[in-house]
Amino acid sequence: MEHTSHRLSFKRLEPGNRIRQGDIVIANRIATMPIHTTETTEHTVTTNGHTTHYLAAGSDNGVLIIFVHGWPELSISWRHQLPALAGVGFRAIAPDCRGYGGSSVYQRHEDYAQEQVVADMIGLLDALGCDKAIWVGHDWGCPVVWNIASHHPERCHGVANLCVPYATLERGLDACVALVNRDIYPKEKFPVGQWDYQLFYQENFEKATRTFDANPYNIVKLLFRKGDPAGFGKPAGTALICQQGGWFGDAQAAPDIPRDEEVVTEADLHTYAEALTRNGFFGPDSFYMNHEANEVYADKFVNDGCLEMPVLFLAAQYDYVCESITSRLAEPMRETCKTLDEVVVNSGHWMAQERPADVNFALIRWLANRFPHLCPK
Repeated sequence: MEHTSHRLSFKRLEPGNRIRQGDIVIANRIATMPIHTTETTEHTVTTNGHTTHYLAAGSDNGVLIIFVHGWPELSISWRHQLPALAGVGFRAIAPDCRGYGGSSVYQRHEDYAQEQVVADMIGLLDALGCDKAIWVGHDWGCPVVWNIASHHPERCHGVANLCVPYATLERGLDACVALVNRDIYPKEKFPVGQWDYQLFYQENFEKATRTFDANPYNIVKLLFRKGDPAGFGKPAGTALICQQGGWFGDAQAAPDIPRDEEVVTEADLHTYAEALTRNGFFGPDSFYMNHEANEVYADKFVNDGCLEMPVLFLAAQYDYVCESITSRLAEPMRETCKTLDEVVVNSGHWMAQERPADVNFALIRWLANRFPHLCPK
């Protein structure tokens, strides 16, 4: 299987990597592109009784690229990507997933299983009148995109994901635990490694959700932070959630810490917090409550789970939960993707918001190289 890797910085490529002429053209175009000048509009569509709110940018005639967010985010998590991709001629769409923002909210855990979320996305694609799209995901949006690729390959030109590799989280928690780096997480001390926080949802869902609901603004302010190189090679804080009795120990709400202005504005935080306050964390947290059902659904893939369309994976150098730099987390992806490009971005988990120029460069370069017949001239 074809497999290429690149360690990327927007300003320069790391030593040892050649910059192709096409990359220079793309980089120059991104560098001179007006930022946030492409109009972004809001829409809703209802399919099979489910309402999806989404943001859109770009010409209606452009090739469709759909961005799927993760926990606990919104369509605005792609606010830097929508105008950039629209600016080079694509029709860029970012929906709120079920349980989030202006999309339908449900009251049962099972309503947030992957099979249901994938059906929402296929319904959105149908409503947009398109047979295929390029799909891009982050965090819990990655399992959604991977499942679309493995169950509905005919609906994909190609797929790109940030932080979570293929054949991991969409196949259940056990698939992730099997790939933990035991040099960092000795099994006797960290039985499930950095994925311990996901067990806490299963064992203490009401407490976890109540703690988040107590102050959504402080939660998102605490979460949306740039990567910290000092944490590389050390256990992530998520490995200790069960041991310390919750995300914040005995505290009943998230602490108040300063905003990371390099990742989010005050206006961004209030948009996130308002939506999470209105809808609550039950839906977002329920994504963690369907590992067994998700594993059953994942096993219904076609083509033995192999992805034949072009795939791009962007790994975050300083993401210590979805850690694929020193661990084996990306190995199953490399074995099952026929045409795979990998890029390492010097960011933390919230890559699209922390390093938007790097992400945009990587996406547009991949699109130009792998889909020249689809890219606007």
